[in-house]
Amino acid sequence: MPPHFPRPEEFAHPPEAAALDTGMTPGQEPMYCRRCRRGLNIRFNDLGLIVGYLHAAEQRGQQSDHRPEPAPITEIPDPIIECDFCSAPEAAWIYQCANQVTDARRITGQVVSVNDYRSRHHAARVRRTDTEHAITQAWGERWTACQGCTDLIEARDLYGLIRRVTDAMPAKLTRGKHLMRTRGELHDRFSAVFDTLAPSRGQITPGHPLGIWPDTTEKTS
Repeated sequence: MPPHFPRPEEFAHPPEAAALDTGMTPGQEPMYCRRCRRGLNIRFNDLGLIVGYLHAAEQRGQQSDHRPEPAPITEIPDPIIECDFCSAPEAAWIYQCANQVTDARRITGQVVSVNDYRSRHHAARVRRTDTEHAITQAWGERWTACQGCTDLIEARDLYGLIRRVTDAMPAKLTRGKHLMRTRGELHDRFSAVFDTLAPSRGQITPGHPLGIWPDTTEKTS
């Protein structure tokens, strides 16, 4: 999975987390791009149908030079597994938690009073904002972590993890007023991870992209 960074142009509700059955293996393999061998996010419409995939760089507000070519991670030779938290290039561990779903909405219109608009023009205060469903972002049950983020997860240092992740983000997500919003969204998302974290973790090794877990040889779908 790619790093779970908020996109500044989306108006999103806080993530909801489904209950986690820690006795079961996660049902769906992470999706990766056949072309660049990097993780993809899955996006759904309001009917629960897949409408697209997004590269990690696009999730961070950057650009990708090709369209996603999705495939399960086990079909990708030598996948590039990055940290889902800070985007470090080499993830060492996999954690399992409840799947999180974020409902992102698109602004369709804003209402201001006529008198306010006449006096303030484009600085008029918004009285009402109308939105519609844009996409649903599914974050998945598996979160990969580099050793630095792993140390903070094991210590349950929520604020230390948020600080490490924001330090690694591009300036467009942390400059000025964006920093408070980004920290708030990460707080909601990482709190859900900590609250539903399974007791075991898998170690990522060559040939085992889904991790080697203490209770099984390898957790697969």
